[in-house]
Amino acid sequence: MNNQLADRIQHVQERVAAACARSGRDPKEVRTIAVTKYVSLATTGQVLEAGLTHIGENRWQDAAAKWEAFGLKGTWHFIGHLQTNKVKDVIGKFAYIHSLDRLSLAKEIEKKASGLQLQVPCFIQLNVSGEESKYGLEPESLISFVREIRGMDSIRIAGLMTMAPYEAEAEETRPVFRGLREWRDRLNDAGVLDYEVSELSMGMSNDYEVAIEEGATWVRLGSILVGKE
Repeated sequence: MNNQLADRIQHVQERVAAACARSGRDPKEVRTIAVTKYVSLATTGQVLEAGLTHIGENRWQDAAAKWEAFGLKGTWHFIGHLQTNKVKDVIGKFAYIHSLDRLSLAKEIEKKASGLQLQVPCFIQLNVSGEESKYGLEPESLISFVREIRGMDSIRIAGLMTMAPYEAEAEETRPVFRGLREWRDRLNDAGVLDYEVSELSMGMSNDYEVAIEEGATWVRLGSILVGKE
């Protein structure tokens, strides 16, 4: 492992621990996804060797070579917008999908996963900020959407995911992350599912500390953790 990577990992671990301390949380509750979309095959290998085994990629076209080289060495998370025609490439390779945002995608995941006799943990992506440039369900449609897909046995709703706007001051993102947590709690209170949804995938390099303070269980870190090439 090169020294720069080691330093970045230590820096992030310290900041995660501090954010947990501020919010009375156990750092073990927060897991880090190393987002490798902007780094090379070689760097991705170094990231895995450094013990960062949860790997996040946004596009199958960019991830394919990395998965072929290192697929069995890590746990892979598909964190970008997933086109329906790319589901066949992702199912069976990526352990988690963080961007379930429409019924047509759910049906395709169910079809492909069922054929492979898999159950895929999926995060439902909500557009909490309301930005037109962001993907995701409108939060108000969450519970009705879950009612539509709850009979799909090959999909397990692991949690909710969102992306906050980029803000110069990370504190400005707090309402978005708090909103996602509140929607998760509303979903659980509604009793739509026969299990509790616990996970929150939220927070990136610019705002992950605020996300942790608001309950993130997965943070998706690229440049601050693995660098950028």
